[in-house]
Amino acid sequence: MTKTIQEINDKIKKGKAVVMNAEEIINIVEEKGVEKAAEEVDVVTTGTFGPMCSSGAYFNIGHTKPKIKLGGGRAYLNDVPVYSGFAAVDVCIGATALPDDDPLNKIYPGEFKYGGGHAIEDLVVGQDLKFVAAAYGTDCYPRKKLETWINIKDLNEAVLFNPRNAYQNYNVAVNLSDKIIYTYMGVLKPKLGNANYCSAGQLSPLLNDPYYNTIGIGTRIFLGGGTGYVVWQGTQHNPGVKRKENGVPQAPGGTLAVMGDLKQMKPEWLVGTTMQGYGVTLTVGIGIPIPILNEEICRYTAVKDEGIWTQIVDYSDAYPEGKKESLGEINYAQLISGTIDIQGKEVPTGNLSSYIKAVEIANTLKEWIKKGDFLLSEPVASLPGPETGYTFKPLKERSIMM
Repeated sequence: MTKTIQEINDKIKKGKAVVMNAEEIINIVEEKGVEKAAEEVDVVTTGTFGPMCSSGAYFNIGHTKPKIKLGGGRAYLNDVPVYSGFAAVDVCIGATALPDDDPLNKIYPGEFKYGGGHAIEDLVVGQDLKFVAAAYGTDCYPRKKLETWINIKDLNEAVLFNPRNAYQNYNVAVNLSDKIIYTYMGVLKPKLGNANYCSAGQLSPLLNDPYYNTIGIGTRIFLGGGTGYVVWQGTQHNPGVKRKENGVPQAPGGTLAVMGDLKQMKPEWLVGTTMQGYGVTLTVGIGIPIPILNEEICRYTAVKDEGIWTQIVDYSDAYPEGKKESLGEINYAQLISGTIDIQGKEVPTGNLSSYIKAVEIANTLKEWIKKGDFLLSEPVASLPGPETGYTFKPLKERSIMM
C-alpha cells in the first residue's frame, strides 16, 4: 500500500482525509494492525512545546527621514541588543540576548528578568517596543541617532527564524555534586535530588519520523501558532547517533531549522522564558504533519513512550566538561511516571516541555487539516540521515599565538 502527498491533499480538499494525532494512531495500530491503519489513516499530527534557545527573529524597521544605516553601530529593542550588520535597516534579535546592564550571574544565581525571548513575545503580543540606535553616518545615510517606538503591525517584514528547534530526543539531566546547580535544563538539586527532561515523547515530531522520511526541507508546519516551514537541518543535527531497533535515537539526534511569518503567530505559542542562573530563552510551539505514505511510516508514528530511550547525564561534571558519560538509559514511560531509579536511589522527575500543550498543538493542526485550511507540502530535499555519514563535530580547538 502506497499513497502520495498529492493524493492525500486531494482528500483534504474534499474533506475526506482521515487525520489522527500521534496519540490516537497508537491505538489504531494496536487494534487494527499496521497494514489496516496505513490504509485508513492519511495524516498523523505531532506536537511539541518547550524552551528552544536557538531561536530568533529578523525584521525591517523601514527607512527613516533622513535615512540611517544601522550596520556598524549599536541598536537595541527594549534595551536588548539586536544585530544590525545585515544592511541599513534590517536587524535580528536572538532569544538568548540580554541587556548590556543585566547583572548576569554576578549576583548568583542571576534572575535574568528580560531578554530576547521576552522581546519577541512582546512583539507578537502587539506591544509598542522602544527602539534605539546609533550609527556613524554616511553621505547616503546621514542620520546618526534614532529613538522611536515600533509595533509589529508597522514593520515591513517580521520573520521568526530558528536555527535549531525540535530536538530529536534529549538528555535527562541530573546533578551528582553536593551543591545546587543552575542549567538550561532547569535547577538541579544536589546528590541526585531531581532529574529533568525536555520532550513531548511519543508526540514529538522527529520521534515519529526517526529517519526523516517525510520531514524535509520545505515541509509546511505549525510554528508559533501560525504556518511555517522547515528550511534546513538544524545546527548540531546529528543523525548518526546510536538507535534502537525502532529507529529512535538513544541520544540527541536530528534538529530542524524553521522559519515563519511572525505576524501570523500568537503569544500563547511563543513565550519568553527565564531560566534562573542560566539566562533567557524562547518557549516555542511546533507541530508537524506526517503523511502516511506507506506501512513503514505508519509503524514509526505508532511509537510509544516505553519505546523511546535516552541517556541520564550528570550536569555537574560530565556535561560541562564534554565527557561522553551516561549514568544509564531510561525510557519516557519511566520518566513520565514521576520517579526513576538512578544508582539505587528513587529520583523525582520533571519535564521542561509541556505534554498537554503538545497535545493541543497536534489537535489544532489536525483541525486545520480536516477543515482544508492546511495542505501538506512535498519536501524539496531530504534532511541528512544516518546513511549520509553526516555528524555533528565539536570545536577543534587550536592555540592562538599572541
